[in-house]
Amino acid sequence: MLPPERTMRQRIIELLIGARLSSYQLAHTLGIAERLIEDHLPHVVKTLARDRTQRFVLEPSACSDCGFVFRNRAKLTRPSRCPMCRSEEITVPRYGIEPVTK
Repeated sequence: MLPPERTMRQRIIELLIGARLSSYQLAHTLGIAERLIEDHLPHVVKTLARDRTQRFVLEPSACSDCGFVFRNRAKLTRPSRCPMCRSEEITVPRYGIEPVTK
């Protein structure tokens, strides 16, 4: 378990460094609701935007039926259905933090 003196966003950042995790995996590890993770993620992205040594990585959702990938989605949450085939079998997005290579 991570030290309790860290803020929730700092703990999320620590978990995402060098890993790719879904919001469910983060919520389970931190012992909070998945919705709270989804509320914190935009703030984590803003924090990392100021850091030139690390970058936030989003592994986008994809449709399990037709393979459509949600590449240009502004929201970080899972879409409800595919715009191409209308399927609701959508994979969850995964998040990570990796170092910036020069």
